[in-house]
Amino acid sequence: MNWTIALPELALAICGLVILVAGVIPKRDTTFGCTMGVIGAFVLTGVLVVSQGEGTGFGGQYVADAFSAFMEVLALGAAAASLLLALDWNEKQGLTRFEFPILVLFATLGMLVLISANDLMSLYLGLELMSLPLYVLAAIDRDNPRSAEAGLKYFILGSLASGILLYGASMVYGFAGTTNFDRLADALSASEGVSQGVVIGIIFIIASIAFKLAAVPFHMWTPDVYEGAPTPVAAFFASAPKVASVALLVRVLSGPFGDVVGQWQQVIVLSSLLSMALGAFAAIGQKNIKRLMAYSSIGHIGFTLMGLAVGGEAGLRGVLLYIAIYIAMNLGAFAVLIAMRRNGRAVEGVDDLAGLGRTDPAMALAMAIFMFSMAGIPPLAGFFAKLYVLLPAVEQGFWILAVVGVLSSVVSAYYYLRIVKVMYFDQGAEGFDPRPAGLSVVLAGTGAFTLFFFLFPAAVLDAARQAVMALIG
Repeated sequence: MNWTIALPELALAICGLVILVAGVIPKRDTTFGCTMGVIGAFVLTGVLVVSQGEGTGFGGQYVADAFSAFMEVLALGAAAASLLLALDWNEKQGLTRFEFPILVLFATLGMLVLISANDLMSLYLGLELMSLPLYVLAAIDRDNPRSAEAGLKYFILGSLASGILLYGASMVYGFAGTTNFDRLADALSASEGVSQGVVIGIIFIIASIAFKLAAVPFHMWTPDVYEGAPTPVAAFFASAPKVASVALLVRVLSGPFGDVVGQWQQVIVLSSLLSMALGAFAAIGQKNIKRLMAYSSIGHIGFTLMGLAVGGEAGLRGVLLYIAIYIAMNLGAFAVLIAMRRNGRAVEGVDDLAGLGRTDPAMALAMAIFMFSMAGIPPLAGFFAKLYVLLPAVEQGFWILAVVGVLSSVVSAYYYLRIVKVMYFDQGAEGFDPRPAGLSVVLAGTGAFTLFFFLFPAAVLDAARQAVMALIG
């Protein structure tokens, strides 16, 4: 058993246990120290991920390759940025609990296991290890009824999704005789065809993963959970778990189920169409920015599913590029949301941004960059993200997907540009409270990436291409 292939996950788990003990023992507050320790653990794990070799371990249940490395580094970066966003917020909201960063750490550990899963059993283990801390994080503001409601909704619907996944996996195992991805690929490529039981199992597995992605029609939890959960938690939900879920869906559908693409492709196409349409139209009337961002995330997931439906090297490369750019834009936008604090009180309305262009020009400029980029306006990074999923769709004849994608971008531009209009042209009240340093770091980093991506796209494109080639050969 080649256990060293999982050294990053083992190192992160050990760091988590050490930080947990360090947080419990002292009498004084250790939240800041635990947070810095977790971020340091993420950096260490990232270095190990980049430097580790390729191969499989644990009886074929774990795989390390360029694809897993690309997605794991992305998930670790998103988790670290989310913790930076939470530092000042938690202190001002009275949520300075050392458990917060540790829950983020173990959720991220589950994501790493999920991304490297090469078996339906390890897949489920990673999914549950990711999900259980997320349920607690959603309800961590125990004195806030909205947060408790968000955690309860997420837990109930998440448990249902886990049950659906287990049922689908049992169907696949019962009819194919194995849970290993490599042996499943061999079994499903046999000349005698695929039984209907396997097809039903695949659909159940796709449905459960679509819940984690908040893809239509499994999106119903997203607006309520994003609005009710503390804003840094919503930022975490909208970034790192999305990376892990996209990685899981890409690996499962292009690997063990790659030879039965005709059985699941139309499901992905339909979910992509509905997600793009709902994300574009449902966000128009939203006055709460967190709910608006929730519907926006549903629309962006529709674009990632477009690349997955198209498949091939170009389509999957577009998926990886899109999710990387989306995470940067999304974290930057949530950094602005977290900075929306007036006289010590957090505000969440779109109208609360009025006059920001005069009271805080730097933050208004950053938010404008993120909104223009999400709308797909060149030369910002969001334009290239959409371009690299739309082009393969057109080339492969997925005209309906491409047309709906373009039209949904046009519609969604309305509510993105409305935020810019409110910031620069509406009369506002007093400005927001001063920004903490961690927030400014995330704003500057994500803003620079979004604005100047067109100057260095080759590095990200090449990394995404190598990740895809490791997956599909």
